[in-house]
Amino acid sequence: MTVRRLAEKQPPSFAFTPENLEWAKAKIAKYPEGRQQSAVIPILWKAQEQCGGWLPQKAMEAVADLLGMAKIRVLEVATFYTMFNLSPVGKFHVQLCGTTPCMLRGSDDLKKICHRIIGEQDHISADGTFSWTEVECLGACVNAPMVQINYDYFEDLTADSFARILGDLAAGKNPKPGPQVDRLNSAPIGGPTTLTGKV
Repeated sequence: MTVRRLAEKQPPSFAFTPENLEWAKAKIAKYPEGRQQSAVIPILWKAQEQCGGWLPQKAMEAVADLLGMAKIRVLEVATFYTMFNLSPVGKFHVQLCGTTPCMLRGSDDLKKICHRIIGEQDHISADGTFSWTEVECLGACVNAPMVQINYDYFEDLTADSFARILGDLAAGKNPKPGPQVDRLNSAPIGGPTTLTGKV
């Protein structure tokens, strides 16, 4: 995993929309007095959504002010979790799992597809459609290798199926998320193999 730094070019300001501010205050209200800072992750997530998929420094500072936190504490959270993007991303942001189970089952092939179709990691494609980054475990190890594209998981990938998904997205189609092989969720491929007889 690479060192995570803030983007060099930053917007001059950030303010939550009235709807998002109301949403954030409702999240804060769920925590007992003195524990409101526990809402930092969902509020950062909402700020990232409002900013088109990334977290500018001014958005982090606004979250810190809203929660009464030191700005460095919010920065620490945002730089620790790869779910927070510290620079602008494409319309479709690919998070490629590079942890051991995915690596053992072919994530290096997926990485080559990212380089070929999208370009360098943490850069936006020339048309603004794609960006990608390698992340730590996304929690779908049984269905490795996998990627997360925006809010959807695409699992049991091959280089060919992954390239097809990226092509479909670029063409304005909606590829089916989830396993890309014949299985339901994380069930065994081909169906159950144990406890299939009468008990």
